[in-house]
Amino acid sequence: MWKGYQSMASIIFHIDVNSAYLSWTAVEQLKNGAKVDLREIPAIIGGDQKSRHGVVLAKSPAAKRYGIRTGEPVANAFRKCPNLVTAPPDHKMYREKSRLMMDYLRTFTKEIEQVSVDECYMDFTSIAGRYNSPIDGALEIKDGIKERFGFTVNIGISTNKLLAKMASDFEKPDRIHTLFPEEIQEKMWPLPIGELYMAGRSSVEVLKKLEINTIGDLAQADLKLITLHLKSHGKMLWEFANGIGTDVVQSEPDEAKGIGNSTTLPEDAATYEEVCPVFERLAESVGGRLKKAGKKAGMVSMEIRYHDFRNVSHQTQLERPSNDPAVLYETACELFREIWSGEPVRLLGIRTSKLADEAEPVQLSIFDIELPKEPDEKHKKLNRALDELNSRYGKGAVIRASMMKKDGNGKR
Repeated sequence: MWKGYQSMASIIFHIDVNSAYLSWTAVEQLKNGAKVDLREIPAIIGGDQKSRHGVVLAKSPAAKRYGIRTGEPVANAFRKCPNLVTAPPDHKMYREKSRLMMDYLRTFTKEIEQVSVDECYMDFTSIAGRYNSPIDGALEIKDGIKERFGFTVNIGISTNKLLAKMASDFEKPDRIHTLFPEEIQEKMWPLPIGELYMAGRSSVEVLKKLEINTIGDLAQADLKLITLHLKSHGKMLWEFANGIGTDVVQSEPDEAKGIGNSTTLPEDAATYEEVCPVFERLAESVGGRLKKAGKKAGMVSMEIRYHDFRNVSHQTQLERPSNDPAVLYETACELFREIWSGEPVRLLGIRTSKLADEAEPVQLSIFDIELPKEPDEKHKKLNRALDELNSRYGKGAVIRASMMKKDGNGKR
């Protein structure tokens, strides 16, 4: 198999720390003289029940056997396993463990794209010639991490990032898995649709109503039917189900060419209704900054950081460039619905890119009259008046009624 890929395609690794927070805490405790390894007993990482992090952030294999799930309240976990051992999160220590691992990985190649504190992509293509096979290279990396740092990783191997990510999620811990294109039908298609990357809760519900229960069902479904129900996100999921993804590992972050804003929530948001007002405020902020810069955005990106500090983002191109907060708000909400897993959220963000001058003419199509995204002239005048008042008397001097906080009776 390897010889066939040597000259044909990229080789991408996805490297993911096994139960990162729990593993790193266990390693640190053992280093400081602990007699028990948290990874070998029913144990979790989670804050106390009074704190905003009162959920399970990571669990040991033994805790998983009790039915304990990441994201559930710590109190629930103790009901399932009364003798559960818990430790609080230490994010400063986690960042240091992450930095050490990334520094080690960069001794192999600089082509590393870190996507969260405990996972990254590596473009193995340029160094593949040093090894008999990609698996040999992955073994050296995996075993090197275990020997140097005391924790384990899973490594997924394929020709693009999507398939490498899916492969690394197969059986854990301390494993290497391949998912090359010819292995998709056997290894990926039988999996439940909810295990497909970027298939959020609302998308899964829609697909199940269409009797699409596995990744293979989606891969073989009519693309027109999928896009009818899930629009551009459906097309992306259909492509993912068929193994279509990018092989570009972005080793350095793109130069900031957009305008955005994000906010950490005072309490984790657990419902869509809690998220909407946050996006509304972010959209007002980003739209105002775009207008001040004399720009309109052609692309909108929405960012989620979950309770366990995993980050996901999702973006879409607007039908035509805009700096209207209402357009940014509606787009962010739609992007959120498409990929949200249903887990508690601690940070939300909106970022815009593909900026154009506000005065730059926009080419319209015959469909624009049927799909108005920009406000009409009356609302444009109202928006300009609001902007002028807030500019003169200070931000927040005049706000939309929909953004006013509700009192205890649900009134604004």
